[in-house]
Amino acid sequence: MPGRFPSMKGTKGKRESMGKKGGGTTEDGGKRHRERIMALVDPVLHSQGLELVEVECLRMPSRWLVRIYMDREGGVTVDDCAAVSHEIGDILNAHDVPPGPYLLEVSSPGLDRPLVRDEDFLKHRGSPVRLKLREPLEGRKNFAGRLIDYMEDGPSRWIVIELDGRTHRIPREHVVRARLDYEI
Repeated sequence: MPGRFPSMKGTKGKRESMGKKGGGTTEDGGKRHRERIMALVDPVLHSQGLELVEVECLRMPSRWLVRIYMDREGGVTVDDCAAVSHEIGDILNAHDVPPGPYLLEVSSPGLDRPLVRDEDFLKHRGSPVRLKLREPLEGRKNFAGRLIDYMEDGPSRWIVIELDGRTHRIPREHVVRARLDYEI
């Protein structure tokens, strides 16, 4: 069963960042660094039969926090996390991303796996999900139901979920966060 396994990797012993200090924000280029890290890490994981699920790059008061979530059919182990952690750390150091010191965490996405890419929604049709919306739709911002479909209509994308016996068609661009809602 997948769970969270922090990396064995410590901090990068380079200079302190001169940017604004924050308390766990994606400011100071966090989004830009996230995209760069995804581009660097995805081929490494893919070559080892792993799937990149998500990258978080957060600016903490004294360093960056980089979280890599990965998965594979049957789940990942602590040994998988430790093995790729060292390789990912070397790549991030070589490319100086993020700039300055960082803490690297490599783990499985857990039972409440985030749904980020179009493929994630398609792969998990039929599964229970939780959605958090940017703005209320039908008087609510949170939806928990069964993912029925993920549709494209020209440039628009729609998440279709069944909740309380009703089907809801939710515009993808309104969704801030989507996760599997595990059943016990």
